[in-house]
Amino acid sequence: MGRLTHRTSPGWTYFVTTKCAQNVSVFQVRENAEILIAKLFEYRDKGHYLLHGFVVMPNHLHLLITPLESTSLERAMQFMKGGSSYAIHKARCTKNEIWQSGFHESRVRDSAEYKVKADYIRFNPITAKLVEKPEDWPYSSANELFVLDPIPQGLKPHVAVPPNVGAKAPTPKTLSKAALA
Repeated sequence: MGRLTHRTSPGWTYFVTTKCAQNVSVFQVRENAEILIAKLFEYRDKGHYLLHGFVVMPNHLHLLITPLESTSLERAMQFMKGGSSYAIHKARCTKNEIWQSGFHESRVRDSAEYKVKADYIRFNPITAKLVEKPEDWPYSSANELFVLDPIPQGLKPHVAVPPNVGAKAPTPKTLSKAALA
């Protein structure tokens, strides 16, 4: 069976999951988790993608990410996974495989989907019974120690139109008594 192909495009926002090789809890080690987070921000700061949310779990990673024009989603994941693997091997003098090959992505199409995925990331450590409050997990964008990129313009929730209070707005004389009660 061949590799999965990813139908992706720069400028789209994705919810991405990638797992550790053989389901090993590589990121249960604080130093490894910190190296991965540093790499996430290093490649974001180099302009490869926008990072909207993340959670590093003991054996997997979830991201909300928007690749920029110069970088495909596949390339962004190569940067993160390859860069973190190299740095972990160098820091810990190991050669163990860190990541399972590939990743799973789903395109975030609107503000409702964005909120669902952001909440999933936020509450994943609670679901796994690792902490009681999202902000207590040190390896997540929920703890507010990290500066993230804003929600992409096309995914921002629609703002309700404010009530008409202009010159042609209804006045108390034109409103029914029921509306005034």
